[in-house]
Amino acid sequence: MAEELRNVAIIAHVDHGKTTLVDAMLRQTGVFRANEQVRDCVLDSGELERERGITILAKHTSVRWRDTRINIIDTPGHADFGGEVERTLMMADGALLLVDAAEGPLPQTRFVLGKALELGMPIVVVINKIDRPDARPDDVLSEVFDLFCELEANDKQLDFPTIYAIGKEGVAKRHLVDEGRDLTPLFEEIVRSVPAPNGDATAPLQLLVTNVEHDDYVGRLAIGRVHRGRIKTGTNVCRIAEDGQLNARVSKLYGFLALSRVEIDSASAGDIVAIAGMDDVQIGDTVTAVDTPQALPRIHVEEPTIQVRFLVNTSVFAGRSGRFVTSRQVRERLMREARKNLAMRFEETNEPDTFIVYGRGELMIAILAETMRREGYEFALGMPEVVLRREAGVELEPVERVVVDVPDDYVGTVTRSLGERRGQLEKLASRSTGEEGKHGSGRTRLEFRAPARGLIGYRSQFLTETRGTGLLNTLFDGWTPYTGVMLRRPGGAIVCDRAGTTTPYALFHLQPRGELFVGPGTAIYEGMVIGVHNRPNDLVVNATREKKLTNIRAAHRDENVILTPPRPLTIETALEFIDRDEVVEITPDSLRLRKKVLQGSLRPRRDDERVD
Repeated sequence: MAEELRNVAIIAHVDHGKTTLVDAMLRQTGVFRANEQVRDCVLDSGELERERGITILAKHTSVRWRDTRINIIDTPGHADFGGEVERTLMMADGALLLVDAAEGPLPQTRFVLGKALELGMPIVVVINKIDRPDARPDDVLSEVFDLFCELEANDKQLDFPTIYAIGKEGVAKRHLVDEGRDLTPLFEEIVRSVPAPNGDATAPLQLLVTNVEHDDYVGRLAIGRVHRGRIKTGTNVCRIAEDGQLNARVSKLYGFLALSRVEIDSASAGDIVAIAGMDDVQIGDTVTAVDTPQALPRIHVEEPTIQVRFLVNTSVFAGRSGRFVTSRQVRERLMREARKNLAMRFEETNEPDTFIVYGRGELMIAILAETMRREGYEFALGMPEVVLRREAGVELEPVERVVVDVPDDYVGTVTRSLGERRGQLEKLASRSTGEEGKHGSGRTRLEFRAPARGLIGYRSQFLTETRGTGLLNTLFDGWTPYTGVMLRRPGGAIVCDRAGTTTPYALFHLQPRGELFVGPGTAIYEGMVIGVHNRPNDLVVNATREKKLTNIRAAHRDENVILTPPRPLTIETALEFIDRDEVVEITPDSLRLRKKVLQGSLRPRRDDERVD
């Protein structure tokens, strides 16, 4: 059985085509009927994944190619979900590294490749999207080789095979001049380069739990790879947790076939299975034989770098639309998430209605908040802050590697704005020498090292400065001594001074003072933030004011009220905007910004635009 099995992970930077390639692999191995209607990115089954077009949770599927069963693990490409990659790589024996034929290796490419090389995995490099008009596959292959060298790959790993592919069309070939028809060269390379599982099927059972799911019929499922031995339905096993051992019985055993979970009687070393019968199982636990309880090393992921306060919603409109609004309900939901997501940490505070959540980045926190919002939770979020640590009496803060790809016209603007945020330029590569229409013609790639604190809220500014033509990618790059205070937000807030409903007349006269977040007819309350002020101080306004009418009508006194459309807010943009004295109010049907202290007479003044 083991000789006919391959476990392979697909790793890459975000949007380099992992899930699309998996779609093609599923089609060409007979998973779908010829006339079956199948949507794109079929493994991105979550609602948020389909809306945003990114993979958030790692998924695995299984296909049969000729006489070999291949377990495929599709991983996220965004840096904020790197914990999913670290966790699921434990189930694989090799990896496909996808690299865009035009963009080349990007920060998350370095991160996922480094983790795979640390585990000693053989790597198959797939240069994807070679049909792009700006593709430069030869240059990208050289950049990938340089990246292997920088990450200190061994000689065997440096001798990696290369496949050129068009994932969307389901075509792969070994050389650019070859005529590709299907993914046969890719499947052949997987079988040749990725070793079969080497676990001993006759040894005592050992299985490391790398994921947990819930099934409405059988309860909690522990998903993991059998490292050695065999596991059967109905047998007693020992679960080694962080705080001790507990015996359990395998009530159901499932394997994976295509997109389905199928019930099986037994599984041996190398198989990826789901086990029912252990209600309290956690990620990182080891399932072993009862008579030989030997634990595998627990899964450890890199430390979080961002912290955000989750608060119970205490605004004037609290409790109007949410089903779960109490501190107990919010606390239980966050604890459930922390048990499932190893890259996230949950911490209680001295205040019963405030909790601290630690994560990898703003997007990870925003995805959690959006998920809770759709489940019916109502809560508030504080300003994102970086996690500081102290070593040898020196306070350290996280630093990130920032890679930007911008048109030549905006190099000076981006360099200046990142310099204001303590960014240090380390590399600059001009791609202006290419033929017109080729990749990077008139573009420059810059690499900075900047404190993570300075990058909070920078993405929207970057897109504005580059007119939407720039690409920005970041990756955690260690710790550096604390660099002191820096610019947080140059403009103050436009704050309401009373409750009511916004009127076109009032908003029309507020437009010259800044940019508004709300339109006419919006319900507001005292302390609610409805816009950003042009100046550093906060501006307290009456947004419910109406035009005073008399019984005398003069034609030349009428004004034509023309309102600029308000800036739309998402959870990410709201987190980028708020300052220390503000929170984001999140309910199932609305998103508002407000001051922590609603009453104007008690609210402290915003007297400093620079914060720690």
